[in-house]
Amino acid sequence: MPKIEDLLKQRILVLDGAMGTMLQRYRFTEEDFRGDRFRDWPTPLQGNNDLLSLTQPQAIAEVHRKYLEAGADILETNTFSATSVAMADYGMEALAREINLESARIAKEVALEFTRANPEKPRFVAGSIGPTNKTASMSPDVNNPGFRAITFQALKEAYREQAEGLLEGGVDLLLVETVFDTLNAKAALFAIGEAQEHLGTKVPVMISGTITDASGRTLSGQTAEAFLISVSHAPLLSIGLNCALGASQLTPYLQVLSDRAEIAVSAHPNAGLPNAFGAYDQGPEEMASQIREYLEKGLVNIVGGCCGTTPAHIGALAALVKEYKPRELSPRPQSGLNSQVQIKVKE
Repeated sequence: MPKIEDLLKQRILVLDGAMGTMLQRYRFTEEDFRGDRFRDWPTPLQGNNDLLSLTQPQAIAEVHRKYLEAGADILETNTFSATSVAMADYGMEALAREINLESARIAKEVALEFTRANPEKPRFVAGSIGPTNKTASMSPDVNNPGFRAITFQALKEAYREQAEGLLEGGVDLLLVETVFDTLNAKAALFAIGEAQEHLGTKVPVMISGTITDASGRTLSGQTAEAFLISVSHAPLLSIGLNCALGASQLTPYLQVLSDRAEIAVSAHPNAGLPNAFGAYDQGPEEMASQIREYLEKGLVNIVGGCCGTTPAHIGALAALVKEYKPRELSPRPQSGLNSQVQIKVKE
């Protein structure tokens, strides 16, 4: 199978769309989330989508299959919140490794099925590593700005457990995504390094931040360029943006990354902005028409969808990218990146 690094030079690759949006269509009940294994679990489990990899694996595989049928090159595992930190909300910290392992196995099985059927279009699995529900660089208590709900070490250990489960399950890539706090992301990157060394394996790593509003900054206050600089120490396959905003709102920030990054650039925006009920109304064609601007400007190497996107959205993107060449991977101007500051010393 060709390496993804080589494919990125040949064409724009398509990432899949939202898992949560698709799972909502199943209308799973509390009993469905529990299954037989967790029938007597002491806390409510409805809404723990990552758990469905254990209790409703057929549904997870079906969602993956629909995205590949739509033309996706890369599947994300159903593990966005599968760290012990996030699983603590359900008292399921001890299940984190198993959920990651099984989620990776399910996705890999489906991807291999499609790759065998069409070796000329290999499919890859990216282990999804979300930001957790805690932040390492900000206080959740407005009355105590110095307080932190979690330490870097605790995050690192949780991310290492997740990464090891994903790697053991057979993922081809790891995707640190929806980064709103770069300190959390650094813990994930450090953990990935440890996990790969421990297991004696190495896979490419993608990272994707999220710009939270029109300020053009992450929740922890970084601009797109600052985010890039902050993670540039790590060996990365790609850097990009996802979630929070729709495709058109992401364009100027992707331009910044494209101008500065010497690695691939990715984007998987939401299907527009949420309406008053939290739903996403942007259809596949409208979203594709907005993403066309990325392609015309040569901003990206990987595109996909986040909240509100479906196989129909991914199908529209898969058809669109065939018309365009990928962003060129070549050295970029280094103004503002690792620049040396000359200081005159008064003699």
